[in-house]
Amino acid sequence: MTMNMTRRVVMAAAAVTLAFTNPATAGGHQVMDEINFLIPGGAGGGWDGTARGTGEALTGAGLVGTASYENMSGGGGGVAIAHLIENAESLQNTMMVNSTPIIIRSLTGVFPQSYRDLTLVAGTIGDYAAIVVSTDSAIQSMDDLLAAYREDGMGFAVGGGSVPGGLDHLVAASVMQAAGEDPTAFNYIPYDAGGAAMAGLLSGEIQALSTGFSEAIALADQGEVRILGVTSPERVPAYDTAPTMIEQGLDTTFVNWRGFFAAPGISDEQVGKMQAAIAAMYDTPEWEEVRARNGWVNIYNNGEDFRAFLDNQEQEIGDLMRTLGFL
Repeated sequence: MTMNMTRRVVMAAAAVTLAFTNPATAGGHQVMDEINFLIPGGAGGGWDGTARGTGEALTGAGLVGTASYENMSGGGGGVAIAHLIENAESLQNTMMVNSTPIIIRSLTGVFPQSYRDLTLVAGTIGDYAAIVVSTDSAIQSMDDLLAAYREDGMGFAVGGGSVPGGLDHLVAASVMQAAGEDPTAFNYIPYDAGGAAMAGLLSGEIQALSTGFSEAIALADQGEVRILGVTSPERVPAYDTAPTMIEQGLDTTFVNWRGFFAAPGISDEQVGKMQAAIAAMYDTPEWEEVRARNGWVNIYNNGEDFRAFLDNQEQEIGDLMRTLGFL
């Protein structure tokens, strides 16, 4: 069984949501004076990049007056979720970024809350995953990586910015499974955020890194990593020199959604403003510049459509994790 989650989890919803017809728009005018972005992880990770890129586009396009950012790591994202719930009355202008891990970590009991305890704003983008090595590594391809793993066994470590059984671990496990290896037997080292995981790669603590494609692009542009494989069905124009897993004989694909949540009990008027700002953002050149730079895919889920999408993903990922032995 391969982790073809692009097909199994995301695309059924994306086929509908990518149509993105007749959203509430702002007519090019400012919708909100300010937005505070709550980021459940440290600097340098996918959540951080998504929040800051979204804020850059919203303010640059004049849809939001000012944007601020607060990184709140801990508990696999649970600290930020608890903060948003416990301080709901004072966080009416706050949007918390999250993604597939809110499903995974709720299923595994990393934190007691789930997306059902929050106000759903919108799902906004998809980000493929990638396996990378440092630029001074002798490993040049996924074939090389698998050969090194088969030679060194548990001495070959793959890291990621998520807990064991988390998103980066699941992606790496799906690649191993597609290669005919035991997806639960390789040495996975977890880090609290993408920046810490990258430090582990550069120090030699890990030999390869499972990460979001947008993060991989940024690191490759800085000359720090070589992208061995991407979990997209086809090469992504934002970095078309990176080969897909499929073209290297590994039948696995995956796209990680990212989106925004607000505090529970927020007024319909306030969440409507947040949704209108995000909806209008898609039609701006500022957003297109941010999106293209990061290699993101536009996937828009608003309100109840977002809830239906999350309900479906919770079921699909739960089934997959049980198959792989993570639940």
